[in-house]
Amino acid sequence: MKKIGYFLLLASFSLVACKNDKKESKPNIDTEKSVEVFVVKPEATSVKFTAYKTTDKVPVGGEFTVLKFNEKTGSSAEEALNNLKFSIPVSSLFTKDPSRDTKIKESFFGTMLDTELLSGTIKINNGEYVASLTMNGVTKDLPLNVEITDARRVLMTGTMNLNDWDALGALESLNKVCFDLHKGPDGVSKTWEEVAIEVSTYLRKG
Repeated sequence: MKKIGYFLLLASFSLVACKNDKKESKPNIDTEKSVEVFVVKPEATSVKFTAYKTTDKVPVGGEFTVLKFNEKTGSSAEEALNNLKFSIPVSSLFTKDPSRDTKIKESFFGTMLDTELLSGTIKINNGEYVASLTMNGVTKDLPLNVEITDARRVLMTGTMNLNDWDALGALESLNKVCFDLHKGPDGVSKTWEEVAIEVSTYLRKG
């Protein structure tokens, strides 16, 4: 009987040891993986433009100091930027020359339809970027060249032809009030239809 009790006791210890070993050897698997998030923020984004005057095509730079859109995120730079809707108050135009600012706001934008805002959407299709831009009651796609450095710094550039937005009448109105200022050495006053656009932003980590 003592021998049977001894063997039963040994068997009990063996079972407990096996159970403990099984628990300790169970792998602790963490199925959650950290996903990188890209965030586009208005305060990290700027919109600059370059217009041209005289037959020598002298550049005149400026910017819009206010850009409105809701913060947008994505798992890549393209996903964060794609379908980003934005609006730009014309009142935020700034060229470092108050007199010029007033002329552009009143004699150019002021002669258009929907004079308060420029609005649009960034769209990406097969790696091709466009800004679907609404100005003067007209919506047109503005093709954009895009550079992304360090996966987070983004520079988008394009050239508007004002005729595409039916804005040649507004351009003529501006040229009238700037007639002498837009004369070159040849005595010809000219304001060009092309306007270069530069949008830069930094995609922050979410």
